Amino acid sequence: MNAFVFAESGSVPDFGWDRAAVSGFALVAVSLLAGVTSESCAQTYPSRPIRMLVGYPPGGPADVTARLVSPYLGEALGQSIVIDNRSGAGGTVASTTLARAEADGYTIGIMANGELAISPNLRKLPYDPVRDFAPVSRIGVNQLALVVHPSVQAKSTAELVALAKAKPGAVNFASAGNGSTAHLAGELFKTLAAVDIVHVPYKGAGPAMTDLIGGQVHMLITGYPGALPHIKSGRLRALGVTGARRLAAAPELPAIGETVKGYEVTSSYGVLLPARASQQLVARLHKETAAVVKKPDVQEKLIALGFEPEGNTPAEYAGQIKSELAKWARVIRISKVQTE
Repeated sequence: MNAFVFAESGSVPDFGWDRAAVSGFALVAVSLLAGVTSESCAQTYPSRPIRMLVGYPPGGPADVTARLVSPYLGEALGQSIVIDNRSGAGGTVASTTLARAEADGYTIGIMANGELAISPNLRKLPYDPVRDFAPVSRIGVNQLALVVHPSVQAKSTAELVALAKAKPGAVNFASAGNGSTAHLAGELFKTLAAVDIVHVPYKGAGPAMTDLIGGQVHMLITGYPGALPHIKSGRLRALGVTGARRLAAAPELPAIGETVKGYEVTSSYGVLLPARASQQLVARLHKETAAVVKKPDVQEKLIALGFEPEGNTPAEYAGQIKSELAKWARVIRISKVQTE
């Protein structure tokens, strides 16, 4: 007679075993089985296409980053990765979707520091940036570029500041949405340069860029990758970059901080999972993501787009998120930013 028959009959023969010991053995067996199952799932993952959430429309820096990395990551994992642009609310629509997704590795996210460190300092959100995500690896830090429509009578940051001071309220700046990195970058510029410029929010960097190229707005501080093709074509004029130093890929562009003292803003993009993801799954995705970021041809492309490539560990990325939260809290306090 087997154990399954015993269970169905509702009685177990007394072989003289200690019931507490039997219970202990059972718990150990269940734990071992769970470990084997988890390990087996990690070994067979992935067995179907993976969805990569991006919180902004096509054409913005987050989307550019996702589309650069995803083909390499998909090849490494042996499955296709489908980009899912869930734009809205400064990237927090996609972030909320990721936080609530099944933690099976088939929904991952490319998130910017806007969703992880800026928006949480501005408003109450449906997710907690530290508690609700499992960081996998930060792809890198990206400088932003201050770009203007060619009709704007300013060919340098100093000339733009002079123009804004001469005509208070006449110059406007677009952003990817209230609470986005572009919004905070513009507000910090406004504060430190002591100018009166007007914020015009959009639902993503792509639409903001479209209207800037069309001359509907005057200036935009946005990710260098998204702006680069338009700078090269002459449809936009670049006045400077937002990092502490000039870009290796564009040394001719001054850092805005060379004119506006104390000015420094960067964006960062990384891969995250829902917080409930297993350690085995996080480790697998970290291994493949870090390897992709460290590929020479990927590094070359990232650097050309203004990135400082990283591909760091989950623990390092988690520490960076906490540090960014504290940094942007200070910036928001100094700039007195309010979302409409």
